[in-house]
Amino acid sequence: MAGKLHRNILITGLASLFTDVSSEMVYPVIALYLRALGGGVFALGAIEGVAESLASLLRVFSGALADRVGKRKPLAISGYALSTFGKALFFLASGWPMIFAGRVVDRFGKGIRTAPRDAMIAESATQDTQGRSFGLHRTLDTLGATLGIIFTYLLLSRFQRGTQALDLSRYIPTFRFIILVSLVPAVLGVLVLFLSTETGKGIWSSRPLRFALWRDLDLRLKIFLLATLIFTLGNSSNQFILLRAAEKDIGFSPASVTLLYLLYNIVYTLTSYPAGVLSDRLGRKWVLAGGFFLYALSYYLIGLLPHTIVWAMLPYGCYSGMTEGVAKALVADLAPEDTRATVLGLHATLLGIGLFPASFVAGTLWSAFGPQAPFLFGGSMSLLAALLLAFALR
Repeated sequence: MAGKLHRNILITGLASLFTDVSSEMVYPVIALYLRALGGGVFALGAIEGVAESLASLLRVFSGALADRVGKRKPLAISGYALSTFGKALFFLASGWPMIFAGRVVDRFGKGIRTAPRDAMIAESATQDTQGRSFGLHRTLDTLGATLGIIFTYLLLSRFQRGTQALDLSRYIPTFRFIILVSLVPAVLGVLVLFLSTETGKGIWSSRPLRFALWRDLDLRLKIFLLATLIFTLGNSSNQFILLRAAEKDIGFSPASVTLLYLLYNIVYTLTSYPAGVLSDRLGRKWVLAGGFFLYALSYYLIGLLPHTIVWAMLPYGCYSGMTEGVAKALVADLAPEDTRATVLGLHATLLGIGLFPASFVAGTLWSAFGPQAPFLFGGSMSLLAALLLAFALR
């Protein structure tokens, strides 16, 4: 049947769904868990910057290796398994060093798995279903995230009823219980990927491991990657949004912070698949530029009008739904077939180059100039990237 999606699209989507149930059970409480154990904003920026940068920088190497060996599946499975181990380290944490170790191992696994998995998706889709395939994958991914956040909210509400909102030390046992429960869907995410079909040719490439040299890339891809790098320099971790909501002037409890993150993920889920379909019809460029504009809007709202943080989650969720899957579809469109996984990894690596300074700078700006500063900076960088896409990408 023309236009029918390959079973790999569903299987990789289910693997991401289970993994994101696990990850997003833990993610909304990481900043609060760190603060409860005595860590500050600067430590959060350093941890998130190093962890996310490592994940992204590894993707080009795992993508190049997947192209070199002609296989995607083993690397993808290994990455999901490592992320599961990383989450187990959170349970053992008594201070920021173990949280740092857990985030590094978790993101190391993400760095290994992402480019080979995305190559499996791209190679399981036809040219006219690329956007739809990546959009469906993002929808299942964010559905898992939504379920994980709901589970965490229910656990926080059940076990911490009556606890003072800002007394985070009393939440430590509950945080650890949430982490323990999150390991169950993480293991399921690893197991389901064994059902996928290998899309690589299984033949070692005779080409040198070159990591997609810049001069060989399509000019349109270069412009997009440059815009991505500019945007990423202001794209600090979501943990700063969650921590901002828990500050005294806004005063969200951990359960309320979780609901805020849930709202973001619901909007993200609802927009991912339609954005992929729209990009197949309207073009990737305009969907991506629109997403960057919405990011700028949401960050300016949080920076200038912090009590509108709930409303800011609406454009922020739309931004994520309009960019993540669509960006990968654009890269897959423009990448040479024999280095597709490498170029997908290169895209993620440029994200990683920006992510460390983004979170590090956000923590520094917050400490030096107040909590509004990282959001005003991030919004400005996103606006610049949106204008570059809108007027320079043909």
